[in-house]
Amino acid sequence: MAKEDGALDRRGFLAAAGIAAAVVGVASAPMAAAQPPAGMPPRVIPPSWTAAPTIDLWVGAPPESGFSARPLPMDKAPPVFMHNVDKPYLRVFRPAKSNGRAVLVIPGGAYIFISIDNEGAEVGQALAARGYTVFVLVHRLPGEGWTNRSDVPLQDAQRAMRLIKSMAGTYGIDPDQVSVLGFSAGGHLAATLITDFAQPVYAPRDAIDRLDARPRTAGLIYPVISMRMPDTHADSRKYLLGEKPDPALVARRSPAAHVGPQTPPTFLMHALDDPAVPPSNSLEMLQALRVAGRPVEAHFFEEGGHGFGLGWPQLPVRQWLGLFVAFLDRHARPEG
Repeated sequence: MAKEDGALDRRGFLAAAGIAAAVVGVASAPMAAAQPPAGMPPRVIPPSWTAAPTIDLWVGAPPESGFSARPLPMDKAPPVFMHNVDKPYLRVFRPAKSNGRAVLVIPGGAYIFISIDNEGAEVGQALAARGYTVFVLVHRLPGEGWTNRSDVPLQDAQRAMRLIKSMAGTYGIDPDQVSVLGFSAGGHLAATLITDFAQPVYAPRDAIDRLDARPRTAGLIYPVISMRMPDTHADSRKYLLGEKPDPALVARRSPAAHVGPQTPPTFLMHALDDPAVPPSNSLEMLQALRVAGRPVEAHFFEEGGHGFGLGWPQLPVRQWLGLFVAFLDRHARPEG
């Protein structure tokens, strides 16, 4: 279903592979803030990931065609950087005692790979420990040969949300209490889902596809929002839209421009020293939600860098998960 190979830290991989971004309006702090503490072992696939049950998103082949296995931009990469995804799926992390709510987690990886450890397995375990049933999405990557590439990730995200709701009885969750949480490029996909949950991007296949793909609430963690230069993350844009996308396609996949009265309540978090995705992305989404009169909460931390998942224990950014869960609790009640 997906290839996993090598051993290298995500931030070092992105830097060495030339994964670039322009930081606009915020002075970039030294890269040390984005690095793991000294002495951390190489990342390997955590046992919790292997033990988590899997659910295929699609019966038979997914929408679109043209998949072709592609190497990552470096010879070696850690096994937690999943790529060559021909059959997307969910990994399920179940709580010991359910609170009746669920979260669809979408890890990042610049639409080049999917970082399944600190933005997948670790987050899944942390939320399950708080009573949530967690579904981590391994979606198709648009640069791996798929036709209609800019719609492929949203196809999988919409299908995942509908599939989770269809299985509510099996997992003891309320289908109206399914949220989404996305990181980096996964934050872009989550933002696209909450603004374009009703956009027709694939032909319905079964009764599941008649369900509403709108999440209850959303968390966008150091997200890519804009697809416009120079605010965007250059490689996320390139791998999602292609080398020279048409302006109409850029606008179609810039979710802040699509915020409306049905956009779910949204939580934003970004580190101001992020060297990869400009904090202006979260500011743009914050402003769009405020203009639309939608519920929004935003946290900007001085330090943290990028790709830190739950956050380094020695930095205040580690507080974000508790803040997000409190936000989910407040918005579990109907609006108004």
